[in-house]
Amino acid sequence: MRKVSFFVSVMLLLCGVNSHAQTTTSAAPLQMADGMRSNGMIYVVVGVLVIILVGLLAYLVGIDRKVSRVEKSIEEAKQDKSK
Repeated sequence: MRKVSFFVSVMLLLCGVNSHAQTTTSAAPLQMADGMRSNGMIYVVVGVLVIILVGLLAYLVGIDRKVSRVEKSIEEAKQDKSK
């Protein structure tokens, strides 16, 4: 329970930081995005992000399968022990 409340507190603090960051009137981020879009580099950025997210998803699925296998073997060991 303590970990959950710590996580929620950190997330609430980060949300507040994000809302302050959005109020700046700097045009530099827009110029960078326009430049990347005009050069076609925005597609490279999107592609890299997609590759990273797909890799993370594949890693999580692999870990889930391994954990399921271990849980199943533990259950089988408990059942064999009780017989």
